[in-house]
Amino acid sequence: LAALLGALRAGGTELTLELPDSAQRCFHQELESGVKFTLDYQVISGGHYDVDCYVEDPNGKTIYQETKKQYDSFSHHTEAKGVYTFCFSNEFSTFSHKIVYFDFQVGDEPPILPDMNNRVTALTQLETACVTIHEMLKAVIDSQTHYRLREAQDRSRAEELNGRVSYWSVGETLILFVVSIGQVVLLKSFFTEKRPSSGGAGT
Repeated sequence: LAALLGALRAGGTELTLELPDSAQRCFHQELESGVKFTLDYQVISGGHYDVDCYVEDPNGKTIYQETKKQYDSFSHHTEAKGVYTFCFSNEFSTFSHKIVYFDFQVGDEPPILPDMNNRVTALTQLETACVTIHEMLKAVIDSQTHYRLREAQDRSRAEELNGRVSYWSVGETLILFVVSIGQVVLLKSFFTEKRPSSGGAGT
């Protein structure tokens, strides 16, 4: 079954979705010809942190396909106008569900200064500083997103490890309890006096 993404806001969108075992989720977006789009995705939790992903153009041609990837980035300039489809598949997994983050960006970023691309004169010192600050802020945003995903992934692994340690501790406690009772019963049997069986005495 395909989950339809109704309308992506201009510039793109970011989503985190839960992908059940043996399931597939698809998103659709109508794009004009000659438009650049970028798809970044990463598996946050579940199984071996891997997922299948593919992208199809309006003609049904697969323009990107990867299997069992933890994370990846894909950029493409559209050659045909129509609905483009990108899907995440967990059909190879029969018991573990995944949580997948993706960032879908459409088009190039508009210039931060008016007529920046058509200027024939050099940028002033103030304009150059604005451009530099803008690029640094973009790098900070990308880094924050990356570290948030890593933090979520590490937290998921820590919670999974904590659960395993807890179950192992409970199991060890039960085994210790059973062994203690067995030792008490065994020692008690050593010190229990055995009475001779009563039988009729012949005269």
